Amino acid sequence: MKRIIIVILALMCLQGTIMAKTKTVKLRIIETSDVHGCFFPYDFINRRPMKGSMARVSSYVKELRKTYGENLLLFDNGDILQGQPTCYYCNYVNTDLENVAAKVINYLGYNAQIFGNHDVETGHAVYDKWIRDIKCPVLGANMIVTGSGKSYVPPYTIIVREGVKIAVLGMITPAIPNWLNESLWEGMHFQEMTSCARYWVEELKKTEKPDVIIGVFHSGKDGGIKTAEYEEDASVRVAQEVPGFDLVLYGHDHTTHRDFVDNCEGKKVLCLDPSSNAINVCDAEITLTMKRGKVLFKQTRGEIVNVQDLPIDEEYMDYFKADIDSVNNFVNRKIGRFKRAIYTRDSYFGNSAFCDLIHQLQLQLTNADISFNAPLSFNSVIREGDIHVSDMFNLYRYENQLYVMELTGEEIRKHLEMSYDQWVNTMTSPDDHIMLLNDGTTDDNQRFMFKNLAFNFDSAAGIDYEVDVTKPNGQKVRILRMSNGEPFDEKKVYKVALNSYRGNGGGELLTKGAGIPQSELKKRTIFESEKDQRFYLMKEIEKAGVLDPQPGNNWKFVPEEWTKPALERDRKLLFGD
Repeated sequence: MKRIIIVILALMCLQGTIMAKTKTVKLRIIETSDVHGCFFPYDFINRRPMKGSMARVSSYVKELRKTYGENLLLFDNGDILQGQPTCYYCNYVNTDLENVAAKVINYLGYNAQIFGNHDVETGHAVYDKWIRDIKCPVLGANMIVTGSGKSYVPPYTIIVREGVKIAVLGMITPAIPNWLNESLWEGMHFQEMTSCARYWVEELKKTEKPDVIIGVFHSGKDGGIKTAEYEEDASVRVAQEVPGFDLVLYGHDHTTHRDFVDNCEGKKVLCLDPSSNAINVCDAEITLTMKRGKVLFKQTRGEIVNVQDLPIDEEYMDYFKADIDSVNNFVNRKIGRFKRAIYTRDSYFGNSAFCDLIHQLQLQLTNADISFNAPLSFNSVIREGDIHVSDMFNLYRYENQLYVMELTGEEIRKHLEMSYDQWVNTMTSPDDHIMLLNDGTTDDNQRFMFKNLAFNFDSAAGIDYEVDVTKPNGQKVRILRMSNGEPFDEKKVYKVALNSYRGNGGGELLTKGAGIPQSELKKRTIFESEKDQRFYLMKEIEKAGVLDPQPGNNWKFVPEEWTKPALERDRKLLFGD
């Protein structure tokens, strides 16, 4: 009996020793993406409180840290350097101070920052300083230094928590050359994401031997620009085709997504996208059972968490008080006066004072023959009365340059054909929708219930034309004349004013629409502004003092017996008025 008892006790001790060598580690991972300067719960553009913001993300993170401590990992997925006037002020006005976009990341203790396309759009001087200001690694595996094959910033970072080795791989959408002037990304090119990810995952497995691999990609779920060389939105494709990822966090498309996808080895990979403007965060937990440094079990779960109603972190606000005061002083400066209110919503239904004011100023600034412009905000307004610097961010959302390009009359028409084909339906009866809508995009912050991206709906000034919504795609636009009464000639070369996003191929209206090869666009550009377009628009308003913006009335939807009631119906559907 004594021997039996001794054996049992020995076995119990052995089991205890084995159990002692087995431990469970929980990692909590939070991702923000496409913050676009929403650092504070105040909208400096419209001068009113803002939902969400990093001030509420801070509250969420601080509460989780009470439980997870250093096992809470924070990643930002880019597009943090453009959006609110806070960014513009730090990037171009008061450049000597630590960039607030870096200061926020440092305050919250982020573990990695990823590059986004709007971060590249700020130009080398801004983002190179931003990289220096940030205290965590800034990642971009597929941002390749020309001639060297090395990435411009580190491709990945390694984090170790409780003996668990975590590799974080960052990538950016490779479609940058389709949107941005080469001077902004001089000295580098952008590699296709799937092949880049495959190389680095294999390299990580071989050299770092991580227990967890997390992808953080500034690239949307699907769709976007597709060429023979790359896809704009390839995050889910990477998760499916490149085995090894335990979690993929992504952004860029301003839409919430939560999917488990099967990779090519049959493993399920959680993919999360929080949308934009710090309204939501991606919140994932990876649980590992470890024994003698080896992973016995691993499980990933996660969700999108809305933070817009959380309490504001007052300590955070106190820390940034001087920054907030400086931005307020900048945006509250009066620059002119409008005799009437102008609304972006009007731009979808015909000539609008909002869109046509930009057309007028573009033609005035460049002496071009024709202007292209699209509404960059879905439902913004600039009220009548005093106009301040803040209003300019409603008038023109991003820091695009102003271009003048040489296009033939035929190319101008075909550019507009593609624009309106994306914008309006082909009506077969008076009861049809005139707008090309999709119920599945109601919560999409770039489509807003339209089927396609609303910021690609170009109209034109300088020409008079009709859009016949009963005609098939490619045959809707009929250009009647130049607006000065001269004939319009499809064979003649005209000077066209447009923004740099469009001029570099953004939206593919010049390439797929007008049929101009991407490589030819640079040769067609005869003027590039030194500063951003908003800067020049602001100067013109200051010069004029008082403006009375009016619709240009140079184009319309026809046949009007169908289009007028259809426009009223769809306006009510989209905006409720």
